[in-house]
Amino acid sequence: MEPGRIPNNFFIRDVLEVAPELLGKYLVRKFENGTIKKYLISETEAYKGRQDLACHASKGKTPRTEIMFQCGGTVYVYLIYGIYWMLNFVTGREGDASAVLIRGLEGISGPGRVGKELQLNKSFYGETLVNSDKLWIEESNIKTRFTTCPRVGIEYAGEPWVSKPWRFIADLKLR
Repeated sequence: MEPGRIPNNFFIRDVLEVAPELLGKYLVRKFENGTIKKYLISETEAYKGRQDLACHASKGKTPRTEIMFQCGGTVYVYLIYGIYWMLNFVTGREGDASAVLIRGLEGISGPGRVGKELQLNKSFYGETLVNSDKLWIEESNIKTRFTTCPRVGIEYAGEPWVSKPWRFIADLKLR
């Protein structure tokens, strides 16, 4: 596939397919001053809709999670600790309520640091990746190997959700 913006049908699939396939793709950010930066996605986590007790949508549709119930390809951001904006991409068909958390970019580890680097704020909530002028995903032609492991910080969800290997970490040294 030629490098370019990822089409929306990429996101209208199961979150467990989308999350690992985002690894090695470029997250592109156009900043307010017009600067455009490309970052390789190096780590993701999958949250599989209402049945996944670690997923925000497990409690149903709320003002905070409403965007998760829309069709894949939209941006879901939320604030934690009153400081960090977490970046998620909604996946699946309307009503599925699944999302991929972007946990890392090449050289930037941790979703709080990702949000800070990208200068995220509430205005990103509901952006559509196929036509946003400030955030989108592009192909990179980089094939990555990855490892899986349990997700981070979801002890409240209990088993089996805590042990699901739904965290995907790219080995970018093998490109």
